[in-house]
Order: sequence, then structure tokens, then C-alpha cells
Amino acid sequence: MLDTTTRNIKYLPGVGEQRAALLDKELGIRSLYDLLYYFPYKYIDRSRVFKVAELGGHMQHVQLLGEIRSFEEMGEGASRRLVAHFTDGTAFVDLVWFRGLKFVKNRLKLNTQYVVFGKPSMFNGRVNIAHPDVDDAALLKLDNMGLQPYYNTTERMKRSGLNSNAMAKLVQNLFTLLNREIEETLSSDITRKHGLMSLDDALRIIHFPKNGKELQLAQYRLKFEELFYIQLNILHYAKDRQLRYVGHRFAKVGDMFNRFYHENLPFELTGAQKRVVREIRADVNSNRQMNRLIQGDVGSGKTLVALLSMLLAKDNGYQACMLVPTEILAEQHFATLRRMLGSLPVRVELLTGSTKAKERVPLFEDLASGEIDILVGTHAVLEDNVQFYNLGLVVIDEQHRFGVVQRAKMWAKNNIPPHVLVMTATPIPRTLAMTLYGDLDVSVIDELPPGRKPITTTHVFRSRADGMYSFIKKQLEEGRQAYVVYPLIKENEKLDLKNLEDGYNQLCNIFCDYKLGKLHGKMKPKEKDEEMRRFAQGETQILVSTTVIEVGVDVPNASVMVIENAERFGLSQLHQLRGRVGRGAAQSFCLLVTDYKLSEDTRKRMEIMTTSNDGFEIAEADLKLRGPGDMEGTQQSGIAFDLKIANLARDEQILKFVREVAREVVDADPECNHPQYRVVWERLRMIKRMNGWNWGAIS
Repeated sequence: MLDTTTRNIKYLPGVGEQRAALLDKELGIRSLYDLLYYFPYKYIDRSRVFKVAELGGHMQHVQLLGEIRSFEEMGEGASRRLVAHFTDGTAFVDLVWFRGLKFVKNRLKLNTQYVVFGKPSMFNGRVNIAHPDVDDAALLKLDNMGLQPYYNTTERMKRSGLNSNAMAKLVQNLFTLLNREIEETLSSDITRKHGLMSLDDALRIIHFPKNGKELQLAQYRLKFEELFYIQLNILHYAKDRQLRYVGHRFAKVGDMFNRFYHENLPFELTGAQKRVVREIRADVNSNRQMNRLIQGDVGSGKTLVALLSMLLAKDNGYQACMLVPTEILAEQHFATLRRMLGSLPVRVELLTGSTKAKERVPLFEDLASGEIDILVGTHAVLEDNVQFYNLGLVVIDEQHRFGVVQRAKMWAKNNIPPHVLVMTATPIPRTLAMTLYGDLDVSVIDELPPGRKPITTTHVFRSRADGMYSFIKKQLEEGRQAYVVYPLIKENEKLDLKNLEDGYNQLCNIFCDYKLGKLHGKMKPKEKDEEMRRFAQGETQILVSTTVIEVGVDVPNASVMVIENAERFGLSQLHQLRGRVGRGAAQSFCLLVTDYKLSEDTRKRMEIMTTSNDGFEIAEADLKLRGPGDMEGTQQSGIAFDLKIANLARDEQILKFVREVAREVVDADPECNHPQYRVVWERLRMIKRMNGWNWGAIS
């Protein structure tokens, strides 16, 4: 059978070299397979014929059957247009063209039955349809029309004649070229057991459905398959790792853990922290490698749980390493761990890109000899010359800053791969977690430690900024500090954003009695670190910044977060920024500043932020509003996220279901050699090759 994955799109009738280049550049369609899986974004019912008398300017696409009684050319120059007066006997409607006037007039005849299709609107009190589809009624069989597909196309494509109708014709040409049934990609027991229609039927129907019922069945089949293979890849990767790698066994809870727990704990652990520590202990005592994700809002106590886990490693004769994304965060974790441990005989050291060569030599020697118990570091730890004596546990802070490849590099630091504990303060919806971190066991810390007060969030219109500045001054007078965050650095007239430079100068005038710092992504790392250090030590009272402070240093004294142009941020990012304050005992505040005129979506976001402090609730809402492609961290995950038809916000139930189906396949055939599942494993290999899924057990 014709291999659609390798056959170039230019060989499809109706394409050729020029159109192929356009399809590649605009839509990434290079092969017949790409076109086959380029699905319509909506469908219009072509079975119903409206009466002209029923029309109004508020309607969606309509279909009419009638005749053109006369033509009229109106306007001059660029505003010149052709108007056809069309009727079905109940009333008249104007059909209007602004381009190709001569072509239209030559093609269409008076007093001939036509089927007209388009979107009605009102102009000067008359109903008109601009640039409608007009077909000879004698040639168009309305009974066979069904639902008409609409494909997303770009302006450049439309100018070259590749509009939605042209795309539909290319897909028809493709099915003609295939001329036989498309081979099945799921095993027969899966399709039979779960009542799925064949792939051939699903692909033909998704492009050209006759009715809504068969369209739903086709969509379900294709969503099932898309999500099934993502989950199959993740679960087989996890299963293969589980079978291949034994884990270090931390059999005992020893002296360091117990002394810290009973003497050094800054406060009683919350119920959620205790639950997660129990889950970690069960993992590290099981003879298998732990790969666990801890999700918890800012301030929920993840670092304390990580330290208890590292003390378990120490008590069992192993070293631990904490990997963090920035130098300043590494320095903060280093200082926090040393402070927490107090006089306990646990040696903690720091390694970053700034660690001097003369300091590295003794550090590397002590690490290799086992003198160092815990190493806190940045990407510098991943270098080959960093060798451990017996690395038993790796803690990764803010996982989305480190891909799967970096995680695997840490495995190579020991003959037996160390346990891996991943921490993130980015709340991740369940569906996204199953897909981004599906190879990890997930723990959630969903309680804040005692004494932490919820942050008060207020939506402020810019016209009332004076009152906001007065409020900030009161906070500063009480000895507190404030962040002011802007979305961009340089002026951008198109977006009409208040930029950081102007904002900084304005704030310097308003708060002339205080010291201000400025921070943005174009600064050198040392400059950024110095600005954060000055703010953390209270040398500056206001830090004016872009979102580079989203994952940043803990400044308990900062009690105000002002987010300018809050409408430019998604919910998860707003929540992350808000989490920079509320780290001390004082009441903290987040002020979301916008203009008065806002879209409906923006108003919803502001309402959610002002009524909820629950990161997971906010992340779920963000996924629904924005979709997975815009969620923080998806691009760094190592998993291709270009979903063709499934939607993680809407298809949670399907995702949960197919995950269990994929689990059944992996459990039944962990070695991928059962004849029953041959088609499944072959399909997964093909998908991995095409999508560049560069990790996982199947290659």
C-alpha cells in the first residue's frame, strides 16, 4: 500500500512544487500523512436550505436556493463592488463581491437556479452576503452534502487560492489516490473490546461526515488513538525502567533523620507533608528506583520534605544532590539547608558555574571520597567531571527547567541509578500531569504550614492607581518590600504596553524616598544576581522586574506584588508571580493592574485570581481557557505536545480511560514481542520517529 508518511505532498494531484512549499511553510504539511491528519476545525450543516425571508445579520452560515435577477456595480476605485440581487420568491438578498468582479459576472447567469452559501450580515439596513459560494443547483446534490468541513488556512494561503474549500478538494484527491482501505493502527482486541470504528472509516468521516452522530464516533476513535499512544510511550518507558533498574534500598530510618525530626523541625509537619514523606519512604525501601513528583504551591514546605528524604539517604550511607535552575536559587537552598540542619553533622556544599577553579578541586575530591553528604548545584553538577562516591538521591527543583535528558545524566552518576525526587511549585492539572509527568508517581502537598496567611488579591483599574501607590507607601513605611512586574522590557506600540523602563522612571519619582532596583532578562547573570541579592537583603525596597522573578529567591519581607498589564498573563503565571509574596508571617497582597476595557476571558481570569488561592483550581481553569500549548513548562517536557484532535481540557475522561488501556497492554506485553500487539508497537515506533519523541524504551 502507498506509504503516506514518506510520499511528498507535491505528488498529490492539485498540489505541485509551489503549493507544496506553501503548505510546508504555513502549516507544516510535507507528506500525504500530514494532510490526512490535518483535521477540520469546524463543520457547517449543508443539508438545510433557508428562506431568504428568514435571514438576519446575526446568523451563522446559511444556504439558499434561488435565482439572480440583476447585477449592479457600485463605488469607485478600492471601494468598487459587484452586487447581485438574489431571490427565492420570499424576499431579496444582496450577494456582494469586492474582488474578481469580472470573473464572477462572466460565470454567473441571470434567472438560473443556484445554491448560495455564506454568512449574512447587515449593511445600510439591507441583508447581504459577501463573497458567497455559488453553485449550479443542477450539479449540486444537497442530499449528499452533509456537514461541510472547514480547515484553518493562513492569509498567505488564501491569496494563493488555498482556502478551506481548496484544502477539502486536496483531501478528496488524497482519498482517491489511496483507493483502498487505510491499514488499522490498533490491535483487533482493542478496537473490538472498546467498540471503536475502523481507522479507515474514522479518517474518511472526520474529513467528510454525513451527520453529527458518525462525526462524534470518528472523533472519539481518533482521540482515543492519539492519547493512547502518548500514554503507551510514557507507561512503557516507566515499566522498562522499573524492570531494568534496581533501586538503592534505604532500609532504615536512622540517627540523622530522627535527630532532625525531633530536635530541628521549625514547625510540626502538616498532614500533607507527613503523607508525602511516607510515600517517599515506601519508594526508597522497595528495591526499585524511585521517580516521584512532588507538587505543592509556593510555601507548602516541599524543601523540608526534600531535606528529610536526603537525611534518609545519609542514614543509609548514600549521598544526595539537589539540582536547581539558577545560581541565586542554589545559593538560597544551600543557605536554607545549612540553617535547618544547624549543628547536625551533615556536610552540605554548593557547586555553580561561578564556583572558582581553585575551590572546585577540593570540592570534587571530597565529593568523590564521600566526605560531602549533600551537594546543592546548578547545571554545573551535570558535567562529567563531577563524580560522587555513592549518589543515592537526586532532588530536582522546578522540573520544567530540566528535561528528561538532564535527568538521565544524573542517573549515570552511579552504577545503580539514584532515586529521583522532582519538585515543582507550578500547579499542574491532572490531565497535564498524566501527560507531562506520566512516568513519575505524583505526590501532592495541598496544605500550607501553620501561620501562613492567604494572599489578598485585588483587581485595580489603572485609573485608580493613585490609591494603590498610597497603599504601597504604607506597606513600605511598615518596613515591608514590594515587587512591581511588567510584561515586556522595550516599548511595543502594537500591544500598547506600559514598558518596564518608563514604569521604573515613573516609580522612582513616586517613591523618591525609597531605593528601587531593576531586573530583566537582558541583564547579565551576575547583574541579575546582584539585584536579587540587594532586594533579598533589604538594600532596595521596590524591585521593578519582568517575569524573570517568577521562579526566584525567597524574600519573606516582601508583602506586595503589583502586576502591571495583568491581562497579558495567563492564570498559572499570575499565580506563580503572586507566590513571590506571602512567604513571611505578615499579611501579603497581590494587585492586578489593568485598563477598564477588558475581554470576557480577561475578566474571568481576574475574577478567578481574586477569589481563589488554590493553585490546582487555577491551573485547571487556565488549561480550559488557554489550552495545553500555552501552559508553562510544556515545551521543556521532552514529550511532543502537538495534539491533532484531542484536547486535554475537554478530554480528561478519555485520557484517564486510555491510560488504563495502555497500562493493560504494557502489563500484558512488557517486552513488546507478543504477536497480538505487534501492530501497536510498530505504530508507536513510527509515531516516535515522526514526532521526535527522543526518550522512552521503544526505539
